[in-house]
Amino acid sequence: MTSTLSAQAPVPPEAPRRPQVTELHGERREDPWAWLRHRDDPEVIRYLEAENAYTAAMTAHTAGLRERLYREMLGRIQETDLGVPVRRGEWFYYSRTEEGKAYPIHARKRGGLEAPEEVILDQNAEAEGQKYFQLGGLEVSPDHRYLAVLVDTNGYEDFELRIRDLGTGAWLPERIGPLGFGLAWASDSQTVFYATTDSAKRSDRAWRHRIGTDRSADVETYHEPDVLFNLHLERARSGDFVFLTSSSFTSAEVRVVDAHRPDAPPRLVIPRRPGIEVAIDHQGDRFLVLSNEGARNFALWSAPVAAPARANWTPWLPHREEVFVESFEVFRGWLVVEERHEGLRRLRVERTADRAVHYVEFPEPAYGVFPGPNPEYDTGTLRFTYTSPITPPSVFDYDLERRTRELRKEEPVLGGYDRTQYEVERLMVPVRDGVRVPVSLVRRKPFARDGSRPLLLYGYGSYGYTLEPTFSSARLSLLDRGFTWAIAHVRGGQEMGRAWYDDGKMLNKLNTFHDFVDVAAHLVRERYTATDRMVANGGSAGGLLMGAVANLRPDLFRAIVADVPFVDVINTMLDASIPLTAQEWEQWGNPAEPGAYEYIRRYSPYDNVSAQAYPWMLVMSGINDPRVHYWEPAKWVARLRALKTDANPLLLRMEMESGHAGSSGRYERLREQAFRYAFILDAVGLATEAVP
Repeated sequence: MTSTLSAQAPVPPEAPRRPQVTELHGERREDPWAWLRHRDDPEVIRYLEAENAYTAAMTAHTAGLRERLYREMLGRIQETDLGVPVRRGEWFYYSRTEEGKAYPIHARKRGGLEAPEEVILDQNAEAEGQKYFQLGGLEVSPDHRYLAVLVDTNGYEDFELRIRDLGTGAWLPERIGPLGFGLAWASDSQTVFYATTDSAKRSDRAWRHRIGTDRSADVETYHEPDVLFNLHLERARSGDFVFLTSSSFTSAEVRVVDAHRPDAPPRLVIPRRPGIEVAIDHQGDRFLVLSNEGARNFALWSAPVAAPARANWTPWLPHREEVFVESFEVFRGWLVVEERHEGLRRLRVERTADRAVHYVEFPEPAYGVFPGPNPEYDTGTLRFTYTSPITPPSVFDYDLERRTRELRKEEPVLGGYDRTQYEVERLMVPVRDGVRVPVSLVRRKPFARDGSRPLLLYGYGSYGYTLEPTFSSARLSLLDRGFTWAIAHVRGGQEMGRAWYDDGKMLNKLNTFHDFVDVAAHLVRERYTATDRMVANGGSAGGLLMGAVANLRPDLFRAIVADVPFVDVINTMLDASIPLTAQEWEQWGNPAEPGAYEYIRRYSPYDNVSAQAYPWMLVMSGINDPRVHYWEPAKWVARLRALKTDANPLLLRMEMESGHAGSSGRYERLREQAFRYAFILDAVGLATEAVP
């Protein structure tokens, strides 16, 4: 196996050391690269630009490969495409794309799909002159006259509320910001609720705005003072209430505003209790409440709207040890529960009049199913999207009464994609403490377990987020060059229920990293791949996973790709002024406490870089990222450069215009993926390989 990147000889940048010394729990802590936090320091920008220049020089020889990959991936996409219309009353709403345009166009038709189109928002037109453009919310008023949007033009998630009169097409004078996520209309179609954030970007205040009034007249509806809690706004599908939910990672509290009386003060319906999480929706004369009270895998309760106190709750769906209840969808006469059983999601359908129950079944060994959008309350049809590693996203309308499904659209994959040429496998891999970890794999046929196949192992394992095994047309560029793509469903997610999450956070966090390492070792031992042909990839908290396994078992991987990696855990968790920090003490622990510090100190990637050989490494980030600040990957790369003992490439690519999710336009996102894939292919000696 040969590669060409390492033959290049540019000199890597060296970040100057300016030691900042602190003491914590009797330990002297020296941080030579703390100065990289100071974005206003011109030397910081010069250093980041030098890293980008170095990365460009080290990857210059893959320019042709990157262009081929980009053209391949673009060639599979139907650039001019139409989404499946969603009915709301007499209107049909949808989005579409046009060839050569980076952003979607949002439109609607009245009365039927043959009616004239009315464009309600062309993101391409709105994005003109902007280097970044992203929506944080898009909500049409109940009377269909107004469109409210949250717009971000720098990637920092500081949104501006704008309102368009869809009758005239004109934007109203209101430009309200900076705001957080969350929009909800009242029933009068004149009142909209929005949220603002504190200095740490925590949504903490809900406001009521009336169209045509100045922001100074907006009324603060609720203030959440607890730094561990975020405030969320949502309109009930019934349209009767606006929910104001204050939630931490371990507790929640719900207030409701009567959507027909938006000036009325919010009513507390579920007070917070330590360790008790809740989610709520409305149906008729009851609230349905999802809660973990006495139910580790969650149960559903019914609470009277008129008297929703806990003493008046009655069980609706009892707790089951073998089934994890993730969420639920409420309609006038139906309840659809999203459950997870043996690691896979299923849909439980219940007719609420007579409590008749059936399940929507899915055929493949690994898949993802995602209900929505379902804006209509009075309906007997459920829309969901089904996908698997070999099945493109497919939109179905499911008749809840007849138990039939209609395929409305399968995402087109151009270029002659034939799913029969690929296969999916699901493993249950035993790890060091006896637990069995699910692994989803997809590859091109035929396949022989002889260790010759390159393999990309992806992971996340935090916040209870479940990695669903879904389709990616871009991924075919790796599969068609011989790669197996695998997801390690490690602890910290909720693939196997709530215990799976609890066993991968706080003082159990090491399980996440050990699971990934043990899965990788199993795949090598069982000859799915070999250590010189395996690449690891993860982003954000999955980037923390990449940093930890790089320190724990660098010998297992030929290359590691870390996207927006959260790697400076101790320093970040000690600084409550950084967005998200205080709330995340319930995920990682607060290192100001000796026990938490001692545990985090065992795995924090930045603090555990050592004088050893590391794999090829590509680190990608964005300077405007509000979730994982740019200095974390920058500091990590600087420390790796100073200590690692190998000559393998270590590259930092810092996007100077984007945030946590990378570029906002679809073409630039494809180019970022082409860059990532070119690095991966080069690492395993396939930079010159053509697609079979």
